[in-house]
Parts: sequence; structure tokens; C-alpha cells
Amino acid sequence: MYKEVDSVKPLAEVEEEVLKYWEENQIFEKSISNRENAKTFNFYDGPPFATGSPHYGHILQSITKDVVPRYWSMRGFKVERKWGWDCHGLPIENIVEKELGYTHKKEIIELGVGKFNDICRSKVLEYASIWEKVIRRMGRWVDMKNAYKTMDLEYMESVWWVFKELWDKDLVYESYRSMHICPRCETTLSQSEVAEGYKDIKDLSLVAEFRLVDEPNTSVLAWTTTPWTLIGNVALAVGSDIDYVKIEKKDEDKGNLVKFILAKDRLKDIFKSDDYEIVENFKGSDLVGKSYEPLFDYYAKDKDLANHENGWKIYAADFVTTDEGTGIVHIAPAFGEDDMNLGKAENLPFVQHVGIDGIIKKEATDFTGLSVKPIEDVQKTDVEIVKYLAKNNLLFSKEQYEHSYPHCWRCDTPLLNYATSSWFVKITAVKEEALKLAKEINWSPSHIKEGRFGNWLEGARDWSISRQRFWASCMPIWVCEDCSEKKVIGSVKELDDLSGEKVTDLHKDKIDPIAFKCACGGLMRRVPDVLDTWFDSGSMPYAQLHYPFKNEEKFKDSFPADFIGEAQDQTRAWFYYLHILSTALKQSIAFKNVVVSGIILAEDGKKMSKKLQNYPDPMSMFEKYGADTVRMYILNSPVMQAENLNFVERDVAQISKNMFRMLWNTYSFFTLYANLDKLEFEDDFKPKNILDRWILSELNSLIKNVNDSMEKYELTKAARLFEPFIDNLSNWYLRRSRKRFKLESEKADAFNTLRICLIEVSKTLAPFAPFVSEEIFKNLTQRESVHLEDFPMANNDLIDNKLTTAMLELRLVIEHGLALRAEAKIRTRQPLAKAIIRQDFDSDLQEIVKEELNVKTIEIDKNMSSDIKLDNKITTELQEEGDLRDIIRLVQDVRKKAKLSPTDKIILYYETNNDYVKSIITKFDQTLIDETNLIKIVFGKHPADFEESTNILDQDIWIGVGK
Repeated sequence: MYKEVDSVKPLAEVEEEVLKYWEENQIFEKSISNRENAKTFNFYDGPPFATGSPHYGHILQSITKDVVPRYWSMRGFKVERKWGWDCHGLPIENIVEKELGYTHKKEIIELGVGKFNDICRSKVLEYASIWEKVIRRMGRWVDMKNAYKTMDLEYMESVWWVFKELWDKDLVYESYRSMHICPRCETTLSQSEVAEGYKDIKDLSLVAEFRLVDEPNTSVLAWTTTPWTLIGNVALAVGSDIDYVKIEKKDEDKGNLVKFILAKDRLKDIFKSDDYEIVENFKGSDLVGKSYEPLFDYYAKDKDLANHENGWKIYAADFVTTDEGTGIVHIAPAFGEDDMNLGKAENLPFVQHVGIDGIIKKEATDFTGLSVKPIEDVQKTDVEIVKYLAKNNLLFSKEQYEHSYPHCWRCDTPLLNYATSSWFVKITAVKEEALKLAKEINWSPSHIKEGRFGNWLEGARDWSISRQRFWASCMPIWVCEDCSEKKVIGSVKELDDLSGEKVTDLHKDKIDPIAFKCACGGLMRRVPDVLDTWFDSGSMPYAQLHYPFKNEEKFKDSFPADFIGEAQDQTRAWFYYLHILSTALKQSIAFKNVVVSGIILAEDGKKMSKKLQNYPDPMSMFEKYGADTVRMYILNSPVMQAENLNFVERDVAQISKNMFRMLWNTYSFFTLYANLDKLEFEDDFKPKNILDRWILSELNSLIKNVNDSMEKYELTKAARLFEPFIDNLSNWYLRRSRKRFKLESEKADAFNTLRICLIEVSKTLAPFAPFVSEEIFKNLTQRESVHLEDFPMANNDLIDNKLTTAMLELRLVIEHGLALRAEAKIRTRQPLAKAIIRQDFDSDLQEIVKEELNVKTIEIDKNMSSDIKLDNKITTELQEEGDLRDIIRLVQDVRKKAKLSPTDKIILYYETNNDYVKSIITKFDQTLIDETNLIKIVFGKHPADFEESTNILDQDIWIGVGK
């Protein structure tokens, strides 16, 4: 009836056979085609870069993106799963730069943007074949043959359409403001990119002496953690209502009296000793307007500098506090948002002594050519600043200062706060609507909704979308060289018509040369910037379908997505940009449900590193334990609750040993004995035995709870339901029913119940562990695939909560009874006369207590303080019966060591000088024959040439068996 099952077959071998079967029979394709007329379940896949082989982070996301679509496919939906490749941006550019040995942007320009982009294109899918191998092996179903790529013409054209829609809604503008830049990449970064790369570093902080022009020997003290910005200082800021003091103390080096001004609240922190005198108290407003001598005169001596007359004075600012420093802030408008805003408000001079490459300009003669934040030594230039100030008696103090500092998310270079021009999407204009729409989204885990995502959305700023790079989607803005009129292009055809050229590629090197006439007669040329790669990602719902140029109906059917899933860092990235763009374009959410995961770390809690080799290779885990095991390990872990997981191989092994080996052994048991008995099974089976009723109740509770959890996208809650059920099935139902499988009156019901459980569990488990589920289902049903079936629905009539509760209480009583046996040092095979229990279980359950505790009778005493007591008195009859059980166990052990099948009929040979042992075997010979499947019992050793036999010497009894 059923294919023979090897009880010790490695799961990895089973999985390879299943993979081959799926491919030969196109089961994935059929799972879509057989739902052709069904309602669509829409799933967006955030595309990865193929710049390296997949790591556990990718595997984690692929598990989520496989479980959910498989589940909803079995729930009757059509679920297409299209793969995508992220192709643009710094990840690719950095790889190429390293290979070319480039360290500066100018080297790319010298090479030629076209050549550079060609190399980038060649690197995009370098690891694609490895990805396909890993994704296949882990059992994820996804269409990789027809994958979309963000570098394709059609995708990029849809990105242009998105941009033009924003432009037409007046949501794009250009502005000059202070932003974070990467000096190595020489480009601006967005708020989310900056948030990606914060690291704790040690910097030099210092307090500088700014000497007042009209008050000899008096200095204003200002603190900074970025000494290199002092060259660009043009003002100092104080709080109007903050209390300040002027103190007088002796200059230890010169012997004269000097005066310092700082916030009163900071006095004790700045001056550790009391060798000073407060000579004046005043408000910050009293300092406003005072002039001071520049620390560096490189720009101050240029009288033609715009707004020179307003520079190097003290101003009031509401951002000044006394939380740290001196209560006085040094202002360099080119290197800070607050500084720049104050500069605009007070018409301050603008001094930008550093280029976007982070190199100090020639005007600052003592420091020309220095990198302000060299990646190999971030303090190097600051040390030179400190030396200069000390030499010129302008350094009050210095110290190491540890703080969180932003670094480039791709190249690890320390970022600079830098005033520059950028194009922005007006997030603030749509934020209120975005917050309102966000309430419609279901998050798993739920706390992300108001937490990481909600907080980020609340604090959202306008999005800097322009990058001064090369390999990316281009900004489709053309500007007239004569009248500065702007033209935004929204399609390839529009550019074709305007330029008279046939455009086949929208990358920078191909379209920068394209110009066309303005209405004024001037020539319109494209702005040189490219788009933030996250603009590609946020445009994915439209661009993957080449909408609106194609697939309009399909887009309407697929938007918004029913489900997406990624790691928690995407709350500030992909999730955020999808939501912002859909709010702006469609006044709609982009996704209805989202599963957010944490991060998988090495066993020691450190980041997984190929260099350190501190984690096992994922493919080796699949081959060693099976992909199903790795999937269930991850799904059962806190990483699915947006927490971090330390990957521990022994825990993977435990899942394999416990859950999957239990399930496989139960499956093996069924096929072996069901084949031997050649049973016919009823479709309309009504359980009568209490064990059958209990396990079918548990089965339907499992199905109900899995469905409830999956409908809420609570994957871990669903996944954690399986092992307890499989344990119940294997270690309680199967063990308690072993005798029933042999009884003619019971075996049909017992086998039918076990068959139902295995089939329905395979269907329920299929989205989570697709391989073992397929093997069990196909063999037991002879149907094509479990993944082409409908997901089970619970039969509520079979759920008996009272029985569930009673069985739990009963097992607890048994557990306590076995503990009493162990305490009394009475082996389990030794029968006892009775057990006294407090709870009045029905007769069927009492029989289970009797058998589990090996007692002859059960008495009920509801007035007992404990739940169970045992009668430990052992009579002669009980002793004999216990010794018989030992002999039976010994015979079974011998059979096992002789590698005999449980169905093999044997002859038992035994030899002993112990009359008591001989009398037991003689007295209970029929019981021994029935229990161990004997033909007969023979006293004496079996013939030497008897084929399958083994000998065991156990004290004074020798036993041999022969087939």
C-alpha cells in the first residue's frame, strides 16, 4: 500500500528527492496555474543585491517570504512570486572601486563614466547562480527566471514616471542646506542612510579661548567635538536667558590675571579647582553683539567676504543649553543644521574651508590638503588643530570624548555635516496623511507599528533624493542653460520626441549627452545628479510591472500588497519609502501586512563574519540537518519577533532530533505496520476510543490555532504549535496505543486515527517544512503534492476542551506517580497493587493511569492533600510479574541487537541454573510467546549454525534468539 520508509534515512536525502520531484513535475508552476481563476494574494519581494553569496539574513527573509505565500496559496489564493534584483547604487560602485584600486571620485571621471558603469553592470549578477542554488535548496518557491532588475530600461522608466508624478504634485524641490555627506563617496546621504551607520568612536573634544576685542585678557570659552570645524567658525551662540559668569584667575604661565566667560551651571565641570573668583554675573543677552578675535584668520582677513561685517560676534540662539560643554556654542554655518539656520537668520558670513571630498582647501594654509576625518585615524587632523591652538595660546583644555558618530553605510567612512545643494521630496507635505494611513497596516510583531516605524514616521524630514554618483537611476530633470526653465521627463517616448533620438538606456553615461531646445531657444541639459537607490526600491510596486506603461489591470489587482517582510532596519528604509511614495502617489497604503524580523548573529553574539569564520555555512546546515530543520529553528526563534538570534548549531540539531525525528519515526511506524496488516481505511471515520478522540481533538486544535496565527501573520506563534503536537502524537498517543495496533478489535481505528493525523499534520506543516510534509503526504495519499492541496480547516465538533484538560491533568498525576516510584527505587516494570488518586477520572482515563504507573487498581480519595499515593508493598505474585517484565524486555533487546524485524517470528533459547528464573519462564510461557512474537521456547543453547542470533550473559540467564 505504501512506499517502504527507511526509519533512519537522513532528512537531507529526502529533501533532494523532493526537490527533484518538484522540478520534474513543475509543482511550483502548478500551484499558481491551478488557482488561475482564484482571488490573488499579492506579495512584494524586497530585492537583494547579488554582490555576494546569501547569508543567514537573506535566508531568514526567504523563509518568511516562502511560508506566507505557501500558506495563502493553500488557502485558495493565486500567489505569484516574482524575484527581483537590486542593481544600482553604492554597494555595486564600491565593489568596482576596490577592484580598480580607486580611492577618489575623480579617478572614475578620468576613467570615464561609461566604462565605469559598464563594469558596474558586469558585477551586478556575479553571484546570481549561487543565489539560485541556495534559494532552491532551502525550498523557497519563487520565479527567478523572470526576475525584474532595477537596472532594466522598463524598470527605470517607471521610476521616472514616479518622479514626474511627485514633481507634478509640487513635492520635489531643490535646496541648499546642511546635510550628511560621505567624503569618500563624495555624495549626500538621506536621513535613513545616515541612521544605518552610527558607531561609538573616540574623538578629540576641546574648549577654545575666543578673545573679546574690547576686553583685554578676557576670553569666551566654547566647546566642540569637531575641532576641524573651528577654521570655519564665524560666530558664537549663547542662550539669552541662561545665566553666565565672568571669572578671574591667575595665569600660571605668565603670572597675570585672566578672565573667562562661560555658563554658570558649567563652572564646576570646567574649573575643577576653586582658584578663581566670580567677578560678574549676567544673562546671555548681555553678551550678544560682542566681537571676538577669530581663532584662524584665513577667511576673516578677506574683507570682501559676503556679510563680513556680521562675522565673529556673539548671537543669541534657542538651541543653546547647559547640558554639556560651556554653555556657549561655536558656529560654523557650513557644517551644521543649527549653525546654518542661525547663519541665514543673522546674515553671517559663509565659510566652507572643506570640499565635499573632506579635504581642507588651500586658503587654510596651515592645514591645506588634510582630510578632516581620515578613515585610518579619525583624530589625525583634529590633533593638528589642537597643536595650532596650543601654540597660539588659544587652547583652554582638551580630552578624549566617546560618542555615537555616523559612518557611511557602505564604505564605513566617517560622515561630515556639510552644507550643499540637493533635491528633496517634500515629506513634510504628506506626513500627516502618511501617519493617518499607517494606522491601517498590520505589523507583526505589533509593537513595531507605534514603535520603530511610528516613531520614525513621526520624525520624518524631507528626503534628499539626489546623489552625486554614477551607477543609478538618473534624475529626469533638464534645465535650460539660458533661462533656467526646468523640464521633467516622465517617459522614454517623451525624451525620444523632445530630443529626436532613440533612447534605449537611461543610465547617466547614455543620457547626459542628450539635450534639446527650450521654448526660449536655449539648450536644455540634464542635471548631473542621480537618484537615491531607495527611490528605486520605493518605486518597486509600480516599476516591477512597468506601470503605467503596461499591466494597468494587473497593477490595480496587485496594489496594495497583502504582505511584505524584511528585517527591522527596513522600518527606516524600504517599508518607509514604500509607504511615503504610495501616500504621495496613490493616497493609499502600499502594504496591508508586514512581518518584521531581527538579526541573526554568531553564537557568541557578534556579527557574522566570513573573515572570522564565526558561523557555520548555511548550505552545510541544509545538508547536515535538512532545510526543514533550519527553517523551523529560525521560525521558532525570537528573531521572528524582531529580536536578535545567536545562531547555535546544537539547537538546530535539537530540532532535528526532537521534532523531525519523532515525526519521521511515527511515519515509519505507520507505513511498516499498515503495510503488514493491509488495512482498508474509512473516509468517514468516527473515533470511539478515548485516545483517538483526544489526539483528533488535539489535531483540530492545532489546525485551528495555526490558521488563527497565520491570519494574523504571527509566524512564530504558529510554528511553535507543531513540536508539542508531534510530541503528543509520538510519545503519548503512539506509545499508549501500541497494544491497540496489535488487537484485531482496535487496530483499524488506531491506524485510521494515526493516518488522519499524519496526513493532516503534513498539510498543516507544509508551508513551514515543505519537504518532509511532501514526502509524508504523497506516500500516504498517493496524491500529486501537498502544496496543491487546500489548507486544513478545523472540525470544531472534534475539539473536546474538557478532554484536553483532563488528559493534561492525568499526565501530571502520572508524572508525580513515576516520581514517587523513583523516590522509592521501584522500577517501572514492577507492578504495584494500587494507586490512590484525588481526581475522579472516568474509567477510560483511569485505565491509562493504571497502565502508565503499572498498578493493578485505582482508588479515589478526594480528601487527600496530594494528588497521588502509591501502595509500595510488593507481594510474591507482584514480584513474579515484575521479573517476567524484565525477561520480556531482555528478549526484546536481544531481538533488536540481532536486527530482527518486529514481525519476524522467532524461537527463544534460554539456559539458566536459577530455578526461580526457569519457573517464571515456564509459568508465564504463553505471555512470553504473545509479547515477543515467539514460535516456541526451548531450554538449552541453539545450534551453532543458526543464522541470525546473539548471546547476552545477564547474571545467571543466557538467552539466544533465532529467526
